[in-house]
Amino acid sequence: MTTRVRFAPSPTGYLHIGGVRTALFNWLWARKTGGAFVLRIEDTDQERSTAESVRVILDSLSWLGLDWDEGPGKGGPFGPYTQMERLGLYKEWAERLVREGKAYRCYCTKEELEEQRALLKARDPKATFRYPRTCLKRTDQPDLPFVVRFKSPDAGSISYRDKVFGLVTTPNAAQQDFVLLRSDGVPLYNFGAVVDDIQMGITLVARGRDHMVNTPPQIMLYEAFDAKIPDFAHLPMMLAQSGEKLSKRHGAVSVGEYQAQGYSPRAVLNYLARFGWSHGDQEVFSLDELVAAFDWEHCNKSDGKFDAKKFLAINHEHLKTPRLTGEDEYVDRLLPFLAARGVPGLVRERVLHVLPLIRERATTFVDAADRLDFVFRDPPVVDPAAAAKFLGPASAPLLRELIEVLRGVELWTVQAIEARVQAWLEDKKLQIKDVAQPARVALTGRTASPGLYEVIEALGRDRAIARLTSPAASPTSP
Repeated sequence: MTTRVRFAPSPTGYLHIGGVRTALFNWLWARKTGGAFVLRIEDTDQERSTAESVRVILDSLSWLGLDWDEGPGKGGPFGPYTQMERLGLYKEWAERLVREGKAYRCYCTKEELEEQRALLKARDPKATFRYPRTCLKRTDQPDLPFVVRFKSPDAGSISYRDKVFGLVTTPNAAQQDFVLLRSDGVPLYNFGAVVDDIQMGITLVARGRDHMVNTPPQIMLYEAFDAKIPDFAHLPMMLAQSGEKLSKRHGAVSVGEYQAQGYSPRAVLNYLARFGWSHGDQEVFSLDELVAAFDWEHCNKSDGKFDAKKFLAINHEHLKTPRLTGEDEYVDRLLPFLAARGVPGLVRERVLHVLPLIRERATTFVDAADRLDFVFRDPPVVDPAAAAKFLGPASAPLLRELIEVLRGVELWTVQAIEARVQAWLEDKKLQIKDVAQPARVALTGRTASPGLYEVIEALGRDRAIARLTSPAASPTSP
């Protein structure tokens, strides 16, 4: 049987990285098994769903490289792939269950149900309200608004073997006659998801552990439709360091924020894959390696805590490792961040040439753009404290001599520059530390930079000499 998995986000805001982890695990399984990855938009929350949120979801998945085989923008044999465009289908399937005696129309008003809840709470504050089946045996069909309720079994239990948690059994007594279709024809989550998953031929439903409560009623619906029940895999939750559910108050949690902060999309996927899944001691993966290694057997059952430092370390590994981020890709992703700083005269070949200056140290593309700013901006942004400390009268004679040394370099390479400067230092009985910091601040505006000789070579003879000639330029900001 061909594997068919789906990712079905609700377009009610940004795309949470916890949702991305769910999408990723589904995508990896589809790619590993040669199956189909279906994207479905579950937009039945009409008060919160927006077209802008749909766009954010599509853009975020595209940036991450999680391409879908069927869904918005791609089409497919089971469309439309947006739930509000499928209302006729849900009505048809609900009416089938009513005809077969597996569901019924409920005319109870919201006020009547609230009154019943209040009475129950007055009798027993700890009791859980269950719909008392007021309309179960009602045969008339008044011209009144109604919802469609599922007739849940009273006895027995629902059991399934989860790919992560193993055998899970829930007594049917824990269920009640849940609503399938609202009075306005919009399905509730469990009903809409099951109808779509049956109609779209989904063979595996992989989602967060918080959805385990939805699995028993969904299995009841599969059985009611005499449909094949898919496999289930529930993933451990992504928590904040405090143990709470990860949210914006704990820091960046949306894909867009990490994109704006200069993270590599594959590093994002790498970190999320390792959050709840392991492959021996390996921490860093290419996307192809993830596809090849992924399985359900090594998914964890325990929830995990989001570690921003580890996330950044994974990103750093991706940025500094050529097999994970090639030079051309690095420059393509870096250029927009340089442009956003207002850096003038950006030329792709020039950026490619100076990339080795910062590649080992830059932890994000934002960091890389900041570290390369001095190469392209004349004059460089000068740190006032650094200028006050290193560019005083005592350093001026050394910098003037260094200028003359550089004028005498014939072949403008790092090796030739280093050899000429070292010879001068030996002749003057000086050490590199005597001149390095004044020169560094004059050339870059900072006390921390790539290697001095690499900086001089990258700037070129004329620009390097010009900066050493006027090292006390007024501090500026980008």
